[in-house]
Amino acid sequence: MISPASAHEPAATPDDSLRPGLPGRLSAEAIGTFFVVVAGLGVPLFTLPQSNPLSAALAAGLAVTAAMLAFGYLSGGHFNPAVTAGHAIAGRIRLADAAAYVGAQLAGALLGAVALFGILRTVPNIADTRTAFDTVAAGFGENSVIQVPLAGVLLLEVLGTALLVAVFLGTTSARNPSRLAAPFAVGLTTAVLLQFGQAPGNIPFNPARATASALFSSPDVLGQLWLFWVAPLVGAALAGLVYRGFAVSQAAGPAAAAGAAATAAADPEEVLLAEAGDEPGADAGMRTAAAPAPSAAPAPAGRTTGEDEARDFFDKRGQ
Repeated sequence: MISPASAHEPAATPDDSLRPGLPGRLSAEAIGTFFVVVAGLGVPLFTLPQSNPLSAALAAGLAVTAAMLAFGYLSGGHFNPAVTAGHAIAGRIRLADAAAYVGAQLAGALLGAVALFGILRTVPNIADTRTAFDTVAAGFGENSVIQVPLAGVLLLEVLGTALLVAVFLGTTSARNPSRLAAPFAVGLTTAVLLQFGQAPGNIPFNPARATASALFSSPDVLGQLWLFWVAPLVGAALAGLVYRGFAVSQAAGPAAAAGAAATAAADPEEVLLAEAGDEPGADAGMRTAAAPAPSAAPAPAGRTTGEDEARDFFDKRGQ
């Protein structure tokens, strides 16, 4: 982790090797999602409840934190289609890049599920791997531990995903002074939400993880997968719109814009760990980039007016 530069030292030149192209970012998303799925599903699959010192929810949260610390500086550390959707609606990632991110996340999640399936096939006491995956797959009604109906699981998934995406967007914002702790905040939030959603239906708050477990589960579980795509995307949209509203209100007045520019000039690491998929200079939180010097040319119009592809798309829809 790079320490803040001294105020008396010139801003460091950004290391272009830390900001790979789209293929590199997609690889980071796939690998990170692979790890998140293997840990999130593997811990409850291969541990004995009576002798397990670490809960499955906490293990999954720690995996998210570790993945963000390891790969977040490359891709932004989403590892979740809902988080990527929230970024797209908030205008923090191009729509085309967001679609590619989701594809990479699904690929990583499926590879993780295949790896777990292969391990399960070697265990002699497990005759039916579908039954094993049923224990960790998301579901409602008869597939819920406490028989929570569709409406209840839907509301929990929407609420939990909205909170998760809001925490991600807020803690990774370049204007957040505590953004260095973003991986820990997101990981702990994930752990708390997974513990909260375990009994109602193994709610994952992550469509990629839900897909990975459902594809190797019983047909009735796979038939309920649609809910764990629709609900988290709705929650992500709500969080993205709220974040977008806050961002617009902060940039509305000249004084706010001047204050933001002063803050950027004072901080040589304006976007520490910022998302590599954002527009140049856009608000983000998972990549290392140097701030422009005070004498540099003015920031492009997209920085204050939001004239990037994602923002244009949603702004035009609202007109």
